[in-house]
Amino acid sequence: MLEQLEQLRLEALEKLAAIADGEALDGWEKRFIGRKGAVTEMTRRVGELSKDERPEFGRRVNEIKQALSAAYEARAATVQSAEMERRLASGALDVSLPGRPKLLGRLHPSTQILRDIFRIWGDMGFQVYRSPDVETDENNFQLLNIPPDHPARDMWATFYTTREGIILRTHTSPGQIRAMRQYCPEPIRVILPGMCYRYEQVTARHETQFYQVEGLAVGNQITMSDLKGTLSSFTRRLFGPERETRFRPSYFPFTEPSAEMDVECILCEGKGCAVCKQTGWVEILGCGMVHPVVLQNGGYDPAKYTGFAFGMGSERIAMLKYGINDIRYFWSNDLRFLEQF
Repeated sequence: MLEQLEQLRLEALEKLAAIADGEALDGWEKRFIGRKGAVTEMTRRVGELSKDERPEFGRRVNEIKQALSAAYEARAATVQSAEMERRLASGALDVSLPGRPKLLGRLHPSTQILRDIFRIWGDMGFQVYRSPDVETDENNFQLLNIPPDHPARDMWATFYTTREGIILRTHTSPGQIRAMRQYCPEPIRVILPGMCYRYEQVTARHETQFYQVEGLAVGNQITMSDLKGTLSSFTRRLFGPERETRFRPSYFPFTEPSAEMDVECILCEGKGCAVCKQTGWVEILGCGMVHPVVLQNGGYDPAKYTGFAFGMGSERIAMLKYGINDIRYFWSNDLRFLEQF
């Protein structure tokens, strides 16, 4: 039986030396030193020998198996190296081929619409004024003619912080107070873009966080006609001169009189859909003449100065402009949606 073992060793080494690819190498391992290989099977025949022959046979089987395993490892390294060289040679870089184009990133649709809005208002002489996302209750409500326990506070579902009097702003209107106090007594024309936060039910039209662009103009003899003419000019430039608009009376504590501006729904062309709540119109902004109390809180004499203000949701405008039927797409991080812009 020792002679059979030696013949098996020589056969295994001879066949191993001729192997040139990984597939054949795997087959060799299974045939000779695998769990059901020929050498392994020889160890199971030790019971056929006498007690005197068994120790020498067992020792020799182990030596051969270890030697074949070492030879296998060495051959595997050689075969892998040769295969790597073949792959490199067959896949050599052809410098005459054109390069692969680099994929460029895209601007988020919210960023695109904000830039469109900035450009239009910039042409009208409005400058961008930034205000913080985290505000005081005083700036967000009280100085805007909304004292504590005023029922109008129910219009804004507020996120409160653990620090008393500090909230996430519910609108960009507190920036009006900051801008007026910085520029008073000079006339001002500013837009105040930024993120707002409200604890609301997420729907096709509402999100818990959204961009808003506030507008404020303060000066001598500013009237409601100036407000309507300015906003009408803005919507014509943004949506096209053929798009219908309308103003509706409304209520905001910080403006008097107050109104909301609607644009004919682009998605359904005024016929009615889920986005416009079957009305054919989509509200894009609230506006009005700055309340005298707010002017006074900002440092202006309401007997001498007047002003108008407005606040628009940029995502809702983008929905109209680009034909998007659900505001939740803006925050879904779905590339299929984002790559369309």
